[in-house]
Amino acid sequence: MAENSARNRKGLKIALAIIVVLAGLSSFLWWFLHRHLVFTDNAYVMADSATISSRVTGKIKKIFVENDDYVKKGTILIQLDNSDYKLRVAQALAVVNSLKAEYRLRKTELTYVDKRTLAALQEVNAALSIARERKKQAIDKLSELTERQKIAQADFGHAKKDLERFKPLFTKKAIAERDFDRIKTAYKKARAQLEAVKAAIKAAKKEISVANEEIKRMEAKLISAKAERLKVEVEKHRLKAMEAKIEQAKKSLELAKLNLSYCTIKAPISGYVAQKHIQVGDWVQPGQPLLAIVPLQDVYVEANFKETQLTNMRIGQRAEIEADIYPGYKFFGKVTGIRAGTGAAFSLLPPENATGNWIKVVQRVPVKIKLDRPPPPDHPLRVGLSLEVTVDTSEKTGPFLKK
Repeated sequence: MAENSARNRKGLKIALAIIVVLAGLSSFLWWFLHRHLVFTDNAYVMADSATISSRVTGKIKKIFVENDDYVKKGTILIQLDNSDYKLRVAQALAVVNSLKAEYRLRKTELTYVDKRTLAALQEVNAALSIARERKKQAIDKLSELTERQKIAQADFGHAKKDLERFKPLFTKKAIAERDFDRIKTAYKKARAQLEAVKAAIKAAKKEISVANEEIKRMEAKLISAKAERLKVEVEKHRLKAMEAKIEQAKKSLELAKLNLSYCTIKAPISGYVAQKHIQVGDWVQPGQPLLAIVPLQDVYVEANFKETQLTNMRIGQRAEIEADIYPGYKFFGKVTGIRAGTGAAFSLLPPENATGNWIKVVQRVPVKIKLDRPPPPDHPLRVGLSLEVTVDTSEKTGPFLKK
């Protein structure tokens, strides 16, 4: 009996020793191999899907795809009835052509009026210059004639005195007839020269008067010609305004063409068609969701880690992913982003922690993980699939936030 009791105690001690060794070994292995690993099963497959909608109002004329079809970027998905939009393009084009034709006509008329009024202005300026030159010449001539008149007047006065002095002497036969004839001839010549100078002065004054009248007439015509030139400037401004109208009409044409192009709805990215809930004949509005395109080749992982698990998490750390749909198959990737806030903070109704009935809850923060390579064709990942994610936080050289 005592022997059995001693044997049992010895076996118990050995068992306890084995348990202690195994626990120590497990702790040692965990410390060196697993303490840097953080795990969550709150993770899902995500993708930056494109929601396809129309940019114009219209009726669906044809649908070229169905759910689950693969489409490449630029593939035509939906064709709307574009009859109205074609008509709007034609109307806008007609307006542009009409304005251009009117612009060309006005420009041709402006060119003609510009040349005509410019020639008239130049002609008037030339005539005015000639009239002013004639007046100047006449004034100079009058000044010269006035001086000549003074000389002729003096000569005539001297000749007249000689005639009056020698006439009595000739009557008394005190001088010869030949000498008296010479004195009379000198008198007549002096009188004729004086009369000629006076006539020339009168003509010069008349010429000045005529030149003044011509100057006034040319100045009036000059004012009229300048007014006509102002009309040219006004027409130039009108042409500028028409150019603006043409540009506006061109923009309207571009908008009409753009709206016409929107009747053909194309795939903005490559991917698989999903969420199609439209039929031929449906009337769609701008912004109305028609279908979605999911780029399964560019899926990523969004893992929601507890805030207590993010202490050592960095951008660039390696991650191991296992999808519930493929037990035992591993995907690999790396952390590319840690969300700027918790999921609750960005929810539709964020928590109001200042209320009196507050209960502390461990928050979760979404972490984005990009796969090293697209999922293989025999293990495709679909949006929304559940995942288990393990991140190795032993490498701490990466940043907490994206640069």
